[in-house]
Amino acid sequence: MEVKKPKLKLAVYWAAACGGCCVSVLDVHEKLFDVISAADLVFWPIALDTKYHDVEEMPDEHIDITLFNGAVRNSENEKMAKLLRRKSKLLIAYGSCAHMGGIPGLANLSTKYELFKRVYLEAESVVNPEKIIPLTDSEVPEGTLDLPEFYNDVRSLSQVTEVDYSIPGCPPQTERLLEVFTAIVSGATLPPKGLVIGAGIKTQCEECTRIKTENKRIKKLKRPWEIKDDGVTCFLEQGVLCMGPATRTGCGHRCIKGNAPCRGCYGPPPGIVDPGAKMMSSIASIIDEKEPKEIVKILDDLVDTAGYFYRFSLPVSLLRRKIV
Repeated sequence: MEVKKPKLKLAVYWAAACGGCCVSVLDVHEKLFDVISAADLVFWPIALDTKYHDVEEMPDEHIDITLFNGAVRNSENEKMAKLLRRKSKLLIAYGSCAHMGGIPGLANLSTKYELFKRVYLEAESVVNPEKIIPLTDSEVPEGTLDLPEFYNDVRSLSQVTEVDYSIPGCPPQTERLLEVFTAIVSGATLPPKGLVIGAGIKTQCEECTRIKTENKRIKKLKRPWEIKDDGVTCFLEQGVLCMGPATRTGCGHRCIKGNAPCRGCYGPPPGIVDPGAKMMSSIASIIDEKEPKEIVKILDDLVDTAGYFYRFSLPVSLLRRKIV
């Protein structure tokens, strides 16, 4: 008599995120039946009516795999990160926000005070004569309303709790998720904990099929809309910033194949500590000027340098945040 292998218990949670990572889980399409046959979803706030207290009552390590997407922006995010760490055998930072802080991490270019001031007091669409801002405790007719504390810093998941693996991407490609899930279900030997999985180790440039010259030089930096892309020439050679030199493979070159430069969402490959610094070095090596004034003129074409070079990685970069 064949003994059926018990199903894995799977959880998915989002913190400070847009929801795209949860959609990527659904994007497995008909493969969802394979997932369901091998795992039971026990916690997924956007799909199941499981409450936080239900998770709290689970035994420790009750959940086999938790895909945690989103950055840690407030006290609720941090509480759930630590709770799910305790309840999970494998805690996976799923997507750019959990992995590196992601786009929410760009808020580290401002302070909590600056953000609240802009959003609640100065925004053109806001009428707030009493200058009310969110408080953690507020008295309302029904009683005391408790809100999560909004932190000054956005952090990646690994900056608040131990992470077993990270799957990068904004969002991760569904094919990579299925590969990782299949490996876990099959009992395959997993790599040492703490590593990035579901991604390559080369840079995008190493696998990009666009035509490159050996000694590329540019005299002007351009925005994508300023060129008539021929579909075959390296974006950098056309003067358009592309994060390919500082970004690992694994996404299937989706952006580049769609005639858009790489944004850097898969993060740096091994050996690159800071993707922004790597891109600055790459840009410096192809500027075709020697006079300081001309170099400065070219660099003036850079729009939102920090936001471009650190679009997905500011909280885990060497910079980390704006210094007040």
